[in-house]
Amino acid sequence: MAHVQINVYGKLRTKYNLTREIGTRGIIDVEIQEGETLESVFNRLGIRAEELYTIFLNNQLLTTKNSMAQHLGYQQYCEDCHNWDLCVQLKDGDTIAIFGFDMATLVI
Repeated sequence: MAHVQINVYGKLRTKYNLTREIGTRGIIDVEIQEGETLESVFNRLGIRAEELYTIFLNNQLLTTKNSMAQHLGYQQYCEDCHNWDLCVQLKDGDTIAIFGFDMATLVI
C-alpha cells in the first residue's frame, strides 16, 4: 500500500490527529489509494483548505494565499501557485507540508 507524509506546522498541529511530532513539526502518515488526490486525502482527514495559507508538495510550492509568492523564488510545483484546485494525484512517498494563517510570515 502507498503512503504519504503530511508535515503540519503552527497551530494546525493542535487541530489534527498526528502520528508523531519532531520538534515544531507534526507528522501525519497516511495510507493512500492509487490515483488518490490531495483533495480526497484532506477530506478524509478533515483538513479544510480554508484553514490553510500555504501548501508545499515534495518541497515545491503547490499553492498559497501569499500574493508575493511568485516573486520569492520558490520552486513551484505548478505554474499558478494561487490555484487552490487540490486535485493533484499523489504517489507513494510524497511529502506534503501545510501551513496555516499563523505561519504565513514564515513563507514570505
